[in-house]
Amino acid sequence: MSFVLSLLFAVAGARESLVVTPAWLAQHLHDPNLVILHVGDKDGYADAHIPGARLVSMSDVSISDHTPKGLMLEMPPNDVLKKDLETLGISDDSRIVVYYAGGWISPSTRIVFTLDYAGLGAHSSLLDGGVDAWVASGGAVTKELPAAKTGQLSPLKTKPIVVDAAFVNSHIGAKGFSIVDGRTSNFYDGGSVGGQHGEIHRHGHIKSAKNVPYDQITDDHDLIKSNGQLQALFTKAGVKPGDTVIGYCHIGQQATAMLFAARLLGHPVLLYDGSFQDWSRHTDYPVQTGSK
Repeated sequence: MSFVLSLLFAVAGARESLVVTPAWLAQHLHDPNLVILHVGDKDGYADAHIPGARLVSMSDVSISDHTPKGLMLEMPPNDVLKKDLETLGISDDSRIVVYYAGGWISPSTRIVFTLDYAGLGAHSSLLDGGVDAWVASGGAVTKELPAAKTGQLSPLKTKPIVVDAAFVNSHIGAKGFSIVDGRTSNFYDGGSVGGQHGEIHRHGHIKSAKNVPYDQITDDHDLIKSNGQLQALFTKAGVKPGDTVIGYCHIGQQATAMLFAARLLGHPVLLYDGSFQDWSRHTDYPVQTGSK
């Protein structure tokens, strides 16, 4: 089998495992090991959610320190993350489906990335189109809350897919790696500047970084774009086939949407969790402004 054909099969398999349709979920809705996670606001969840779904937010599976020395969104220690996931009803044999409500795409992909980091990626998928697609397909919603359930997980064997500033700095221009900024172009170019809680980020982007904005991976109906459309985005940005994509954004949320798209295309992915909040504190690490 040729390399190109093998790659096509791998990409097709990646999409099939990472994205499920409303029809698939309807068929498996009552599977005993299914865990459904609703990503959205509390009021929207209380008003209508997919039967059996549990409300989850990024704060449920991350740690944040808003002090001047802390970072806003970071992976928890393994023992903490294990307990957090068990609280959501997740066990070793769980089949997990994450879905978004109200366009909460990047928080949802952050949850999916966290599950992959925790070693549960082979059993985790994103519902294409979120709750809107579910309703449009005739799926029922409810206000009834699922019964409390605590899962049972073995000690986590986390994947080495989270990197720090030193790793990113050492891979600027490295062959086989593409550093990709998942923020919108106004932040990438340096025309706008990010920052939270009185902390202002530097202008521009990490030196050599390419730009695939997180809000470009879905269409007007919040459906994940086709592999062909996603490939066009990455090709235009300058990401080469087979490159390991090192993603970052403001604080490590938006980049996960871009990294999710990269996974659909068969790229190995890494998240710089501290992202530009952390990079901005390393004044000796290079930044650039401008489009490309």
